[in-house]
Amino acid sequence: MRNFATKLAMLWPVAVLPGPRATYGSAVVAAIGFFLPVPPLWLFFALLVVGTAIAIWAAGEAEHTLGHDANPIIIDEAIGQSLALLFVPHSWIAFGVSFVLFRIFDVWKPLGAREAQALPGGWGVVADDVIAGIVACLALHALRFGLMRMGHPLLG
Repeated sequence: MRNFATKLAMLWPVAVLPGPRATYGSAVVAAIGFFLPVPPLWLFFALLVVGTAIAIWAAGEAEHTLGHDANPIIIDEAIGQSLALLFVPHSWIAFGVSFVLFRIFDVWKPLGAREAQALPGGWGVVADDVIAGIVACLALHALRFGLMRMGHPLLG
């Protein structure tokens, strides 16, 4: 079971690629999200709750093999990027900006995200990405609002 959890935590086969695995994981989630139909809000949140619980479990199990918040564990990116995409208009530009903002905030770790990583097991792995995803979502919508107020519906 631990082998399954580890592969799930790595979003296998994504994390076996060399390079910036977290970026790959976020990009895969954004690309898949772009091509899926927009779910009703209740379904999005139900999937988010279930997905977060699975991510916490899988990341916690994978840590036994790979170490705490090891580089190959990228299931947390799926949760964070999903949050960053909440209410984003269905356009390549908006999804791209959401992706870039999430990656910036995931690396920067604002508003207690760095401290959240210290939580035990999968909780610490996922918590910082939840914070980064929420901050990225808020930043995107603030940017979108500002652009629309200036008459530039680039992210509209």
